[in-house]
Amino acid sequence: MEMDLNFNETWLHKINPTLKLFTMMILFIFVLFVHQLNWLINLTIGALILLWFFSGHPKKRISLLLIPFLIIFISTSSSMILFGKGDTTWVKWGLVHITEESFYRGFHLGFRALIFATLGLTFALTTRPVNLFYSLMQQVKLNPKYAYSFMAGLRLIPIMVEEFLTIRNAMKVRGVQQQRGLRAFYFKIKSYSIPLLSQSIRRAHRIAVAMEAKRFTGVGGRTYYYKLGFSVNDGIFVAYLGVIILLGYYLSVVWPLFPVGDVRY
Repeated sequence: MEMDLNFNETWLHKINPTLKLFTMMILFIFVLFVHQLNWLINLTIGALILLWFFSGHPKKRISLLLIPFLIIFISTSSSMILFGKGDTTWVKWGLVHITEESFYRGFHLGFRALIFATLGLTFALTTRPVNLFYSLMQQVKLNPKYAYSFMAGLRLIPIMVEEFLTIRNAMKVRGVQQQRGLRAFYFKIKSYSIPLLSQSIRRAHRIAVAMEAKRFTGVGGRTYYYKLGFSVNDGIFVAYLGVIILLGYYLSVVWPLFPVGDVRY
């Protein structure tokens, strides 16, 4: 089962995966301590620019992938806006209590969730799993047996999906899908789980034996087919993140979008 996702390779794809991973993790932690709404909005805009213009994927695909995160943004912010606390009441109707403070805090939570989603989506769309594990083995000395095990697991996912579809089509031909009731549901669960689990156990055992035979245990020195290092694109990436942090803070002070500072109550 192959999934063909066409995209143009940009400078984001050429960044060292380990550097990208740890930089994103540091940025995630940094965003957790940003309580200025205007600063967070500017950071989110900078992250969206990075995803929209430099990910190399079609705009339609990015728009479709962003729809679930926009729903999360709306649900997260609205729950805080409608049922939050505050001193300046705007609307009060039954359980609904909208205040100025809850309005800004709701937007703050929504944008925090949105920037997390945007950065995570940027990393996922511009990083090949194989390159990531090779980089972890070379740059941070990850044990090869763990790295190759993860890569083998990723390769097994489409095979398991294809086996699931084969079993489902076979059950349709035999008329199992038309049955109803709890007994039929239990029969379907057993019919799917037992073949999939048995095939997975046998395949995992064969892979483990093959990896051990080919000395994928991490003992001794190893050579790598893919050599991953650092380049000028890594500096551009770090510089871009530094610019959006500093420029975002400057714009939040000089041209704030909302007349509010720290949104903590």
